[in-house]
Amino acid sequence: MIKSPSVPLGGVLLGIFLVLFSGGCTPNDPYRASEAGANTFYSTFFEPPKHLDPARAYSSEEYDFLAQIYEPPLQYHYLKRPYELIPTTIEEVPSPIYYDKNGKRLTPDSAPGKVAKAVYEIKVRKGVLYQDHPAFAKGPDGSPLYMNLTPTDLKGIDGVNGFKVKGTRELKSDDYILEIMRLADPEIESPVLPIFEKYILGLREYSEALRGDLDGIRKERRAKAGVSYNQEADEKENPIILDYQKHTLPGVERVDDHTFRIILKTKYPQFVYWLAMPFFSPVPEEARLFYKQGLLAKKNITIDRFPVGTGPYMMETFNPNMEIILSRNPNFHYEEYPKAGEDGDADKGLLKDGGGRLPFAEKLVFKLEQEVIPRWNKFLQGYYDNSGITSDSFDQAVSFSSAGEAELTDAMKERGITLQTSVRPSIYYTGFNMDDDAIGGYSPERQKLRQAVSIALDFEEYIEIFNNGRGVPAMSPIPPGIFGHSEGRDGINPYVYDWDSSKNRPVRKSLEYARKLMAEAGYPNGRDKNGRPLVVTFDNPWTGADSTPMINWYIKRMRLLGIQLENRTTDYNRFQEKMLKGNFQIFSWGWNADYPDPENFLFLLIGSNSKVRHQGENVSNYSNPEFDRLFKVMENMDSSPAREKVINEMLAIAQKDSPWVWGHHPVAFGLYHRWMSNVKPNSMANNTIKYVRIDPEIRRKLRGEWNSPNLWPLAIIAALLILGSIPAVISVRKKLGRAKR
Repeated sequence: MIKSPSVPLGGVLLGIFLVLFSGGCTPNDPYRASEAGANTFYSTFFEPPKHLDPARAYSSEEYDFLAQIYEPPLQYHYLKRPYELIPTTIEEVPSPIYYDKNGKRLTPDSAPGKVAKAVYEIKVRKGVLYQDHPAFAKGPDGSPLYMNLTPTDLKGIDGVNGFKVKGTRELKSDDYILEIMRLADPEIESPVLPIFEKYILGLREYSEALRGDLDGIRKERRAKAGVSYNQEADEKENPIILDYQKHTLPGVERVDDHTFRIILKTKYPQFVYWLAMPFFSPVPEEARLFYKQGLLAKKNITIDRFPVGTGPYMMETFNPNMEIILSRNPNFHYEEYPKAGEDGDADKGLLKDGGGRLPFAEKLVFKLEQEVIPRWNKFLQGYYDNSGITSDSFDQAVSFSSAGEAELTDAMKERGITLQTSVRPSIYYTGFNMDDDAIGGYSPERQKLRQAVSIALDFEEYIEIFNNGRGVPAMSPIPPGIFGHSEGRDGINPYVYDWDSSKNRPVRKSLEYARKLMAEAGYPNGRDKNGRPLVVTFDNPWTGADSTPMINWYIKRMRLLGIQLENRTTDYNRFQEKMLKGNFQIFSWGWNADYPDPENFLFLLIGSNSKVRHQGENVSNYSNPEFDRLFKVMENMDSSPAREKVINEMLAIAQKDSPWVWGHHPVAFGLYHRWMSNVKPNSMANNTIKYVRIDPEIRRKLRGEWNSPNLWPLAIIAALLILGSIPAVISVRKKLGRAKR
């Protein structure tokens, strides 16, 4: 019997070639072919969110998801600048009613010192429904269907979508009240509780009462179980459900199903901004009790992973190590795309969808991408709709005109990609420990020492080298776009800059002037009266390999003054510990605004907010009595010329004392494909995806064009392999011929 000859290698490779590429397959396409024309927004996230509970979440990465699901009472108008608050689930932006200590009603312009109580009455819109969720499911008798769950009930269920029956109900004032009570729950450990306790009437006492209840329950359980008691294991299996109604919270009053009041202890106009933060999002009691079941916690089915909201989207898939998918909430209440914006928005096409019902995208798909280059390449292929710009891809994406304006490269323009830039309401600064014996203190000599360092650390140069020009040198803590920030000659820091009238811009003071200040501070050429060099430590958490050039830049710039800078890079936890204990001299830090008000930046410098003494956010431990006095005047004022005058006085004090090298305000660069419309950066809002429109047909067409496989090199290789196999074929045929004979 004659065996069949083996298939030549060239034929095998040709077969593989035809299978892989005859259909136009793209090896790194992350989506199924059926999704090509879907009305879906595609983006990425860098690291998994830790918390999606609105009482706990406090990072931009978490807000990217949270804000699409939950709705606090207020939101920021998508298009208008300066930032304007508008209602989400309430009828109108509330105005406070002020009362004095005798209960007498005061006028809206009353001095803060006269106000003993500020009452905000909030009217909830009727007809707003929650997303469908098993927490609302009811049995035949009207009782919750999924309480007291057993292992059998949860067989095969790994998330809320595994429950067959779901329900909904109308949003009520009780849900907002519950969330405020949750902020005081010691098991939740809300990061904003210490701030809110300062203002909401009775919140501190209420929090302490709940803490007492929790301690009492734990003590009772421990005594009952004996010495072998394991608190963590017990509470995971049998979660503690605190009775929020056991104690009175006088700062919150229920009027009816759709009306409630929040009562502050003082006049505080900035409070309305809090109502746009996720911490004030409604949480239904049904969801609180549903997620307090130990068997659900064991399966990691928690409110931290599966939120329950009234927003435009709801959680469909939560696989934080791969992807997070949100789908359109079919119960979402009626909301329109804005019909008006600021000047120029109509010309940019931002009002074409005015009056259109939100949201526009049916689904949001976020892929985990921890590597910069693969993420960038997939954006260029059209697999992600938007992208930031890292240093690695900056030159490929952006160039600067002769006037210094950022613009897209020709390669980006050819693809129809657009660039949006905006100054973020943030500041990155270098701080001095004002308690330090060498560089702290408030004498004229120490002021001049810090002013000299502020001049030498040339942040114009820093921005160009390390941020590709994406930043604005800071003159004070207050960023552009925030009340109290001044442009032009009036806005410069006179201790670091001069005004150049011919160029109509600020110019950094010279190094010669900085060295003169060093001599007046007692350190000519960086040495004291005994000839010893000034040695200063620099603490930072910059552990990445790409941080070395930045550290070397600091060392080099300080050396220009004769100062020896000793770098002390540590991991983030150790760095934080040093800041808390005051074990540092110079450090690097940053701050992102919670809301667009100068108070949210100036509080970083008040003595009562010292990191060492009060565990606050004043990391420099700066304490100037006059600055603190003015802050108390300013913080409760309405934004007005009078308030601006007080702010200017405060900035003059801080600029002279120089507790910070003011650093820079970052400028965000965003890239968007041509199939995205209604794109306008809004640094204060986190819920902006609902306004974005996607044209899936254009995306599908361009993806196909950009990712068509280039077959001719493979065709040549296949042809060569086929030609190379011909001698083997001839040899086999000769053998076959001889065998037949």
